[in-house]
Amino acid sequence: MLQNFSADWVFPVSGAPVKNGVVGVSDSGTITYVYNENEGRHLTNVQKFKGAIVPGFINTHCHLELSHMRGMLPERTGLIQFIKNILSKRDATDEAIINAAVAADNEMFRNGIVAVGDISNRSVTSKVKMASKLYYYTFLEVLGIRGSAAQQVMDTAIELQREFSGLHSGIVPHAPYSVSLELLELIANVDHDKERILSIHNQETEEENSWFESGTGDFIDFYDMLGIDLSAVQPLKKRSINYYLPSMPAHQRLLLVHNTVSNADDIVYAGSQKKDLYWCLCPSANLYIENKLPDTELMIGSGIRITLGTDSLASNHQLNILKEMQVLQQHKKVGLTDLLLWGTLNGAE
Repeated sequence: MLQNFSADWVFPVSGAPVKNGVVGVSDSGTITYVYNENEGRHLTNVQKFKGAIVPGFINTHCHLELSHMRGMLPERTGLIQFIKNILSKRDATDEAIINAAVAADNEMFRNGIVAVGDISNRSVTSKVKMASKLYYYTFLEVLGIRGSAAQQVMDTAIELQREFSGLHSGIVPHAPYSVSLELLELIANVDHDKERILSIHNQETEEENSWFESGTGDFIDFYDMLGIDLSAVQPLKKRSINYYLPSMPAHQRLLLVHNTVSNADDIVYAGSQKKDLYWCLCPSANLYIENKLPDTELMIGSGIRITLGTDSLASNHQLNILKEMQVLQQHKKVGLTDLLLWGTLNGAE
């Protein structure tokens, strides 16, 4: 049986806003029609609401398995210190991780999120996702700076993917500074399905570009902490996006996440290398970690496809795409039409 919902405004996003529109929804949750006020006059069982009806929100970047770290880490430390804090404090029992993940999953549902692109390094949240009302695409994230260990890292990732059987998933690189070229090649070739989606943390801090351009900056101390020998490493003399993008398959969708310090040259270069690109913004997390936001004016002017994410509760106070939209509206004056497109349709693609 169809249910009909009406509001002061209906925003289909794929078309113009409809004043006093009516949305018909089937028992399975499928939207059957969107009527304007005149077309919906014959309907008698209409539930009317004040405000607006919009499509379900798409959270294209989350870390469900870090939900137990809510409120644990200090803000505005910069990315490298943030990563150090994650590494030192993320350990918890499976029970604590699962309970926090269930609560976070329910929070997203209450906040109107219907689908999530979620990063996983372990299998601990797989059953949470299987039981969820939300649709999940799981990015099985791998890290490995030593080229000699690339195959071992990939073998472990393939085993992990088997534990997500029954869920949509794909093996992806973590970030330019944490994966070797050998590992990038293995990731690119592990799955040639055109429906596979790739994801990578991109240009989240100026320190990332400094490392690739000149071999300087705080990443030297970070690698030293990890016991990584840099004596044979030569600077790329280019920005970090130039390091990994040529290795990424051209026939699969690629989600670039954060893009906090991406500039016009990066966007032009990315467009020349890859056609099926999406740029995910996580503004609340950017403010939490770096206290800096991406150049949204540049991005809008470039015509690139933008999506929105919350990142994790280790770097955000809530999992709420509407809140991310409000942050960009407040700090960057982004208009409602763009924000709704980013928070719904672009992410659904």
